[in-house]
Amino acid sequence: MSKFDEVYNRSLADPEEFWSEAAEAIHWAKKWDTLIDDSNPPFYRWFAGAECNTCYNAVDRHVEEGRADQLAVIYDSPITGSKKTFTYRELQTEVAKCAGVLRKHGVGKGDPVIVYMPMVPEAVISMLACARLGAVHSVVFGGFAANELATRIDDCAPKVILSASCGIEPGRIIAYKPLLDEAQKIASHKVDACVILQREQQTCDLIDEHDYDWVSEMATATPADCVTVAATDPLYILYTSGTTGQPKGVVRDNGGHMVALNWSMKNIYNVNPGDVYWAASDVGWVVGHSYIVYAPLLNGNTTIVFEGKPVGTPDAGQFWRVIAEHNVSVMFTAPTAFRAIKKEDPKAELLQQYRMEKFHTLFLAGERTDSDTLHWAEDNLKVPVIDHWWQTETGWPIGANCMGIEQLPIKPGSPTRAVPGYDVRTLDPETGEEVRRGELGAICIKLPMPPSCFPTLWNAPERYKEAYMEEYPGYYQTGDAGYIDDDGYIFVMTRTDDIINVAGHRLSTGAMEEVLADHPDVAECAVIGVADQLKGQVPLGFLVLSAGVKRAHEEIVGEVVKLVRERIGPVAAFKSATVVGRLPKTRSGKILRGTMQKIADSEDYKMPATIDDPVILDEICDALKGIGYAK
Repeated sequence: MSKFDEVYNRSLADPEEFWSEAAEAIHWAKKWDTLIDDSNPPFYRWFAGAECNTCYNAVDRHVEEGRADQLAVIYDSPITGSKKTFTYRELQTEVAKCAGVLRKHGVGKGDPVIVYMPMVPEAVISMLACARLGAVHSVVFGGFAANELATRIDDCAPKVILSASCGIEPGRIIAYKPLLDEAQKIASHKVDACVILQREQQTCDLIDEHDYDWVSEMATATPADCVTVAATDPLYILYTSGTTGQPKGVVRDNGGHMVALNWSMKNIYNVNPGDVYWAASDVGWVVGHSYIVYAPLLNGNTTIVFEGKPVGTPDAGQFWRVIAEHNVSVMFTAPTAFRAIKKEDPKAELLQQYRMEKFHTLFLAGERTDSDTLHWAEDNLKVPVIDHWWQTETGWPIGANCMGIEQLPIKPGSPTRAVPGYDVRTLDPETGEEVRRGELGAICIKLPMPPSCFPTLWNAPERYKEAYMEEYPGYYQTGDAGYIDDDGYIFVMTRTDDIINVAGHRLSTGAMEEVLADHPDVAECAVIGVADQLKGQVPLGFLVLSAGVKRAHEEIVGEVVKLVRERIGPVAAFKSATVVGRLPKTRSGKILRGTMQKIADSEDYKMPATIDDPVILDEICDALKGIGYAK
């Protein structure tokens, strides 16, 4: 039996012993009475009866235990040309002052606070300050539309909002204050105060006795100490888009979250205390919560806050510069970032400028990593490239190659096996029964899920049950579809609603995308199912070509159609594709396939709140009209 099998089997056979052992790495003000309270399924509670403080474990503990002078946070902003660092001691000082500001404005244990900020150190400080007081932070991606922000204000009812005057994107400044003001006009809930970080790139006017200047408030603040909370108390709310238009407030607890995230740093990412770890994401997303802020700091790492893009700030070599300059050991980002780099610099020529001596592993997540991107990164970086899979709802990986336990063989297209603690099954959507190995089904996790997974939705327990727990009783429905092979490797092929039904055959759009991505001229692609009178649905491909490709589009389309026919077969009915300049995505890099499908089928659609650039939808519409869709 392999070392990984040993660890994994033990995690399922005796979760009490397994997670009690992992919990020894965390400081508890009071130990738990019950490791897992299963008295009210599906509402499971980890470390029931325990008391703790997440900020103490992420910051103060390290100051007390000898890491006071180690760098905790490196801020690197090629977009503004500025850099800044904080040791653990400096971070403790700033966080305690920020907690003092919040307390001055009436924030205490259990009170919600919205953080609406760009990628600046103050965003991290704000989150930790909330954790310090036992307040519940809800980070809303900076620059989110006013109506979306208003929806979140009404749902979580914050006492205070921490924000900034603006965010900065390549070639433009996004003024946050007008969006914030408009959101507060729309919202029914009235916020007591807003604390605004004035950025030199664009300042804003403050409303007397409602808006307060960050710098002035921090200068006069009385530092606040850590407040002990129950392990089962909420640490944060993170909203994920709901199908009804009402966002779902995923709740994360304190105790289980700390235990799982801390365990993951060594066992999944193979990162030791003192190492520099970089998650190239945004604090508005779950990756930012888990792996920019909490996990690296809990583990005593140096974390990087990067304000920039993989390309265009100023070039496609920025990732390599950051890794080299700051001695990064492990990086975690989305596959779409690497596809963007590969499109701009297909031969990775910019990489030759940098020496990345400490760098030993790249992790990718957020969307399925196509084999072409995986191999490109492996060939050029000469380090293991690990695809892994998880969700906002879980807060940490479900499937991964656990590099700190044992590196398993890499299979392109798979995030490897279920992580210890997760009992992952594929179920038949019709019967709810487990399907055979290799057969496509709904990917589900047997209850109870491990620590850190969401215990409920904010103020919506019934919706929690309906949306996630009722379709397959005894299981959490991930919303993803795929299969598990004979070696136990998970293949996440698509969202369950992206399985298309072609003449009675259930087919995965993800499998077709994998084939398209293998074409040498294709930098990025997407496949959707479009309505067809004869077959019900047929697949339609979108191709973004690599920089410098001059060949006729019709030729390339003909070649990818032939490729799909050869590899998947005529059953796929893949006969149509179009070349586009770019794909519509969310700000976290997820392709908006559902919106593209609605445009193709001439259905009404709502502009996705998380879209990066709405103009792209017009481009997609024009491309679709050119091949007879979007009438």
